[in-house]
Amino acid sequence: MDTRFDTRMMSRALQLARRGQYSAMPNPHVGCVLVRDGRVIGEGFSCPAGGNHAEIEALRAAGDAVGATAYVTLEPCTMCAAAISFARIRRLYYGAADPKGGAVDSGVRFFSQPTCHHRPEIYGGIQEAKAAALLKDFFAARR
Repeated sequence: MDTRFDTRMMSRALQLARRGQYSAMPNPHVGCVLVRDGRVIGEGFSCPAGGNHAEIEALRAAGDAVGATAYVTLEPCTMCAAAISFARIRRLYYGAADPKGGAVDSGVRFFSQPTCHHRPEIYGGIQEAKAAALLKDFFAARR
């Protein structure tokens, strides 16, 4: 594991993801925290009103996220991976893999494509069991 990983920040991302449990949310529960120089500069969670992804919400809140570290509870999709690349995020830590919709280590593997201009350091499987449990609860409630 990377020594720069901050357990508190992934715990905060999980906390944000849990907010979705109390709403009629159409998207799975995902949380994202952006950190630069040890300080939270943006955070977000999957939002029922706008249907936005947690990463997009966090990037909007941060404004300038160049060089930041992202903590996300679920492997980012293609859209979010592109946004992370364009924002020039330095490191990406994510919890649960998403074999169907993920685009980092699954699916299109966005950061491995020759058209990707910026690739962050990537660390997957961070607090994976906790992140996966949130997703399982979400899908169980929808059945």
